[in-house]
Amino acid sequence: MANGALSGAVIAVAGAGGPAGRAALLRLAEAGATVVGSDNDPERLAEAVDAASYAHGGATVVGDTVDLLDLQSTHDWATRIEKDFGRIDGLVHLVGGWRGSETFTRTNLDDWDFLELLLIRTVQHTSLAFHEALQRSDRGRYVLISAAGATRPTAGNAAYAAAKAAAEAWTLATADYFRKAGGEQGPNAAAAILVVKALVHDAMRAERPNAKFAGFTDVKDLAEAVVDVWDKPAAEVNGHRLWLTEKP
Repeated sequence: MANGALSGAVIAVAGAGGPAGRAALLRLAEAGATVVGSDNDPERLAEAVDAASYAHGGATVVGDTVDLLDLQSTHDWATRIEKDFGRIDGLVHLVGGWRGSETFTRTNLDDWDFLELLLIRTVQHTSLAFHEALQRSDRGRYVLISAAGATRPTAGNAAYAAAKAAAEAWTLATADYFRKAGGEQGPNAAAAILVVKALVHDAMRAERPNAKFAGFTDVKDLAEAVVDVWDKPAAEVNGHRLWLTEKP
């Protein structure tokens, strides 16, 4: 296995069953980490875990079905990971979802109710459940995947952009906790935001072979960027938006 910054680390991945989650499990396992994924779809999660385990036979990759909309369940997940593996060095937040409208005036506020739970509440619960273990780690990282639309919202994406902006603000508050906990020596843990325009994967390209997907980030490149967060000192990434696409 790898001997880099993630060798021997224990990383939790929320939203591990989707295409981005699958790519993250594979790359984190390749980097030498023990990886614990969660997803609300047990079958999809099992497939993702099996794929990463098969690709990297010496790696420990496990899955846990967790209700991230329940704070106690999320706390229990963090407690189990630390009990089973002795430490937690990262939480990668890949819980996603999108809803939009043709125009601003046609915005359906039911979309906000849906996105608030998926994109904000899960960030709140995972950060509150994991922050103490991450602070105890010598390389703790909380990594949020966000969207460029949070910085420059469009009329039809009001609910989505607002939810992403709120998730970013919460993550930056987590970063401030790490900064203050580090005192004069600086933070030993970090909360960072990876910003994409949108994500693309092989199945999308197969379905739309003529599409350009301009400015999109491939899930494999996103996974590489996730690993890179551990290659930098905590102070260099804590509280920063790390752009994987052109700034709007």
